[in-house]
Amino acid sequence: MGEEMWISYAAAAIRLSVPLLLAALGILFMSRSGILNIGMEGMMLIGSLAGVLGAFYSGSVWMGLATAAIVCSLFGLLFGFLVITTGADQVIIGTAMNLLGLGLTTVFGRSLLGMGTEAVQVSGFPVVRIPLLVDLPWIGPVLFEQNAITYGAFLLIPLAGFLLYRTPWGLQVRSVGENPLAADTLGVKVHRVRYACCSIGGMLAGFAGSALSLGILNQFTENMAAGRGFIALSAVIFGRWTPSGTLVGSLLFGGADALQMRFQSLGIEIPYQFMLMFPYLLTMLALAWFSGKSRQPAATGIPYKSAANRNA
Repeated sequence: MGEEMWISYAAAAIRLSVPLLLAALGILFMSRSGILNIGMEGMMLIGSLAGVLGAFYSGSVWMGLATAAIVCSLFGLLFGFLVITTGADQVIIGTAMNLLGLGLTTVFGRSLLGMGTEAVQVSGFPVVRIPLLVDLPWIGPVLFEQNAITYGAFLLIPLAGFLLYRTPWGLQVRSVGENPLAADTLGVKVHRVRYACCSIGGMLAGFAGSALSLGILNQFTENMAAGRGFIALSAVIFGRWTPSGTLVGSLLFGGADALQMRFQSLGIEIPYQFMLMFPYLLTMLALAWFSGKSRQPAATGIPYKSAANRNA
């Protein structure tokens, strides 16, 4: 029984960490280029709804995922236009994005998909068993009996590390996030790099939202992100703005979410509100402990005006 409980909990922790991980990677790319995005919550909601709509009208879960990625990439570019080209305050625009995402998804979700028990159900990502590996004791059913979006999310970790630390483009991203003036002087197109990261961040937000609606629930519900966009930001800070550290933070917070669900299912005599608080309380404690020990990219949240525009 102990082994069964462990496997059930660990598998749930992996599944619940995937939306956090995908959203956190989107925030990571944007932060590394100097863009502070606290609007990931709203983008995830938009991705959740777009994924379900795409899957419902096309009949394909993969078309739903592609729809969410394209729609959220466009919203990422909109976010980029407001904070890069117009130089608007990034915190204000991020807050507005959260409100926009909540409002849009509530209105269109109710009108197109229904709500509550009458909400439209779609076919989500099926579980894919990896032959041989799934038969490994303990870790086999945990790591190798997941859906495709889970495998993809974990494969993105080495890809993100390679892009950021092993390619000229990644060097440009990191230099733009640390000192955009120096990067501009060396010929790096600062705004172009930041727009690319906003587009990537939006696309990953679409994947994160789809991981919720198509990978876990198979439907859209109002405000289903439930603060995960902010927890994803915490995972990036916890991970010190690195892909591997972000993975650890996402697993930690996803595990806390799975743990509170297990507490409720065991019938422990504690008000369920306290159980729901647990992941967010852990997030606050982790931020309080690690925020002072990590340093964000120096230019994060600071608008940059190119030398040509300053001289105009």
